[in-house]
Parts: sequence; structure tokens; C-alpha cells
Amino acid sequence: MPSGSANRQSLQGTSGLLSSGTKFAGCAGVAMMIASIIVPIDAGHALSLSDLVKGGSSPAKSDARAKSRKPVAAARRAASPKRQRVRLASLEPANVPRSALTAGPALCDPLKFRIAVDVGHTSESDGATSARNVPEYLYNLRLARQIEAKLKAEGFAATRLMVTEGRARPSLFRRVATASALHADLFLSVHHDSVPDKLLEDWDFEGKPSHFSDRFSGYSVYVSRDNPQFRTSLTFAEMIGRQMKANGLKYAEQYTQPIMGRYRHPLLNKEAGVYSYDELVVLRKSKMPAVLLEAGSIINRDEELKMGSPERQEMISTAVAEAAKQFCPAYLGPP
Repeated sequence: MPSGSANRQSLQGTSGLLSSGTKFAGCAGVAMMIASIIVPIDAGHALSLSDLVKGGSSPAKSDARAKSRKPVAAARRAASPKRQRVRLASLEPANVPRSALTAGPALCDPLKFRIAVDVGHTSESDGATSARNVPEYLYNLRLARQIEAKLKAEGFAATRLMVTEGRARPSLFRRVATASALHADLFLSVHHDSVPDKLLEDWDFEGKPSHFSDRFSGYSVYVSRDNPQFRTSLTFAEMIGRQMKANGLKYAEQYTQPIMGRYRHPLLNKEAGVYSYDELVVLRKSKMPAVLLEAGSIINRDEELKMGSPERQEMISTAVAEAAKQFCPAYLGPP
């Protein structure tokens, strides 16, 4: 994410660009129960959960219970003139995974599910510079196009590629606005990684001075805890990370180390390589679930060659598409 290059405006890499700002329908019974108790009701006349599930009791039994409750209800009203209004929706089982509640028709139709694939950086503010003097933006554009094509091939026909122009900081807010205008259900920003300037080493490539760091490699996935749909963002990020790992790829562990300085971040899932980066504008300002993928390091000389290969691009785009296929059936939409 941090970067280093001869051009100081492109030294910041993915972090340089973005550090400037920075929910399954359950079985029919559960879903109907939850839906039926969303409306505020009088606490003194609330049905029991068994009544709701069974569809209520007979009129005679209900009348008998109502009569037996009158003294109690009257005492409560006398003690508290103001009736309390409650929302029983709070009784929703908070610890039950959304996947466990999924049954019946899928609520997410891949044909209509809008995924905004954001090309990190711009042609004017092109991010990090690779060990072989290639702007990160070109890597981002190529991989993002591959991901877009793969998603569409897998049935996500409403996928849109976002290519933004202009200077770094203004472009961040334009990305958020564009994703909102597209009514995107999911936002994915594509980047390639580098290292802080202090970790760079000098070398010449094809007669031109350049910089590299072979100490670190691997992908990383980022979410913001300030995103209004953080938990959903985290779910998709973990799905991507697990797919990357299943393909034999390793995540960049260095962001947990003090040597990374201000680029050090909390590791949320060490199996999937998911970090939190709360300051990233495109993650915290987006209204929809948002994830940033650092596909790999282009400042590492060996990994740069791999990142440029069709095989690696196919591997990563397939991982994203598989994650999307897992994610879509479980997504209920905004809360």
C-alpha cells in the first residue's frame, strides 16, 4: 500500500492515494416473525413469541387470558401513566449467522446485482511505481478489466467498471459519488502494493534508475470500520481472502509490524489477510459494502513479474468472482 518511486507524487502507492481521507432470509417462519414484530406495539398487549409462531390462539383462550391480565395491566398503567413503546425487532438472534437464515428464494439476483469495480488511482495521479518503472495505475486498470469480464462471465451482468480521472483527493470523492449514482450493491477497489520509502533499495532497470524491495510480498484486503455496512464489507473481504488463499497465495503480513510505521493496520482476519483501514475515503464514505484489494506487490521484483502474467490475473479475477457468487445469495441489501 505505501509506495516508493522517483516521482514523489506517485510514491504513496495505494495508501498514498487513499490515506488522504480515508447481513438471509431464514426459514419462512423466522422471516415472517421478524417482519411481523417490526412495528412498535404496546408492551401491555404484546403477544408471546409462541403466539407469533403458531399464528395466535383461539378467540376464547385469548379473551380468557386478556381478562386475567386486566388487573396486572391496570396496575402497570397506574404505576406508569405513559405507556412504553417497544420494538421487538431487537429480539432478532444477533449471533445467528445470516447463512443459517437463508432458505427459499435467493434475495440476490446476480443479473441485477450491481458490483462497482473501481480502478485504483488515475492517469494523472498514477499511484506507486513498480520495480521496473511501471505506474501502478496500469496494473490496476488491466486487472480491474479482467475482474469485470470474469464477473460478467459468471452472471453478474450489471457489473460496472469505474475509471476515474483527475487528481488524487478529488477523485476519491468522485468514486464514492459515482458508485452511489450507479446504485451499486457492492464496491471493490483494485490496487497493487508497494512499501514505505524507507524500505526501498536502489537498482537500475534497462539503464534507468529504479527502486525495489524484495523483503515483502503478498495480497491484502481492507475494510473500514466506519463504513455503515462494515460487517457486510468484512464478510465479502474474508470471502475474497479465503479464495486467494485457496489458490495458494499468501497475504502480506508486514502490516502488523512496527516497521511499517503509519502504514501499520489492525489485522481482522489472519486466515484471510483482512485488515482494517478506517481512514480510506472510498471505504468509509461509501454507503454500500466496500472492500479494497491489494492484489500483490509490484515493488517486489519477482512478484511484479507474476502480477503482470495472464495466469496470475486469471487467478485473482476468478477468486473475486467466486467470492461474489458466495456473497450474493447471502446479501439482504442495506439495513
